[in-house]
Amino acid sequence: MMPAPDKERLGECRSLTVTCLSETGWHDNDLMLADIKASDGPDASQWTKSWHADNAAGSASLLEVTLLDGQRRKLLIDCGWNTTYMTRRFEDTGVARMLEYGEVDLLFLSHEHLDHLWGLQAVLRYRPDITICVPATFSDTAHAFIRGEHPSPTGSDAQALIRHAGRIVTTPVGVPVPLYPSCVAVAFDLPVLLGIRGEQSLYFRVRDSGTVCVTGCCHQTVTTLADYAVEHISMERTLYGLYGGLHIAPFGALTAKQEEMIKDMHRFGFRKIAANHCTGPAAIRKMIQLGYPIVYGSNGRDSSGTLTLGNGDGVVFE
Repeated sequence: MMPAPDKERLGECRSLTVTCLSETGWHDNDLMLADIKASDGPDASQWTKSWHADNAAGSASLLEVTLLDGQRRKLLIDCGWNTTYMTRRFEDTGVARMLEYGEVDLLFLSHEHLDHLWGLQAVLRYRPDITICVPATFSDTAHAFIRGEHPSPTGSDAQALIRHAGRIVTTPVGVPVPLYPSCVAVAFDLPVLLGIRGEQSLYFRVRDSGTVCVTGCCHQTVTTLADYAVEHISMERTLYGLYGGLHIAPFGALTAKQEEMIKDMHRFGFRKIAANHCTGPAAIRKMIQLGYPIVYGSNGRDSSGTLTLGNGDGVVFE
């Protein structure tokens, strides 16, 4: 394992602005659950299953960082599932133009689940040479998909595949990797639903405010994500912000174990929590009951409700 950099050398930024492009991984929970359980069950590879293309949407967000010298950097975290749906979301939010004009530094792929990766063609149509950052746990099949050699099983990208023509950066497991000052990527290795491994997340250190954790799905659990920040990233024992899918109860009620994990989140002292996508309304309601500082959404553009930071909504950490 590579030695971790000193915390002081990770840098700081003035602010982080997050825009949720889409939190809607899929449209219908029951249909998604049926597809997951079919074709040899939830442990079978997503790449060999059949999926309902009309249920596919996608998860993706735009991150804009203002560095201490005033420079602004933009990156995408994930690129959704359905190409047509994600193209519309990129166009509606102005991200399509940003990609065309080279304003987006890189595409950060948190993990290879279909609703975070299979919309890649919607990015490549505007910027085929964009730099892509992946965790070291990415499978050979996922790499082949990025190269345009393996269409998604939903068939939405079956014709005229655009091949990725840019650089791929790989994040090693367990090591803080600065992407630029204040922005740190960390990959976690663990088995995940649908036969994949691992997930990487981002940490941002905001001057005078603290550390913000940004995640795609947080399969490693939110407490693992936050504990890592306290140990390896943050200069304080508490954390400033949390954004993204937290994968607590995406399909229904909370278990006793999940309730205990949510209660355990209090020790991190988060001052701003903008949860969405796979977090689950039951989980967010529990956070509200416990007095956690939830950032609400507008319930616009096919979002799942006001409890989550929805499609087109934004949050600023400064």
